[in-house]
Amino acid sequence: MWRSDFNLNALYEAIDAQRRSRGITWAQATREISRFATSGHPVASSTITGLKNKVVAEGDGIIQMLVWLRRTPESFIPGFPDADADRYRLPDVGSHQILRWDSRAIHRALDAARGARGLTWKQLSMEVGILSQSTIATMARGGRVGLPGIMRIIRWLDQPAATFIHPTYQ
Repeated sequence: MWRSDFNLNALYEAIDAQRRSRGITWAQATREISRFATSGHPVASSTITGLKNKVVAEGDGIIQMLVWLRRTPESFIPGFPDADADRYRLPDVGSHQILRWDSRAIHRALDAARGARGLTWKQLSMEVGILSQSTIATMARGGRVGLPGIMRIIRWLDQPAATFIHPTYQ
């Protein structure tokens, strides 16, 4: 199994490089990343710039950054083979849609794989490297997910992250 983590600092560097190459400010980049949304939960500039020092970041915001960069989640796992292959590409969305993690679907897939392998939840947590049992409970309730942890789970499931990312209306 692939053990490297999603690299938040590399994501920050890619966003900053794209921003600088286009000659736009952090505020302009943030508006574009948030798809010019002014209601709901637009991504904050501090969320983006804070990636360079963060250990964990909120998953739905990360998806918006990946869409802006036109990159796959797998492309930020160091050394991941074929990270830009079609099977890893995020789905296209309409102008009034946004991509979100489907944490309930991830939990269902995790539970099915756990059962098929005869593992307890505690054994699964240790094998995957999930530090908190509350992460699993949060997914079961459809709550938000964080990176890099969710990518550890996705890799353990041996599926593309895009399998668990779906469009929803803003």
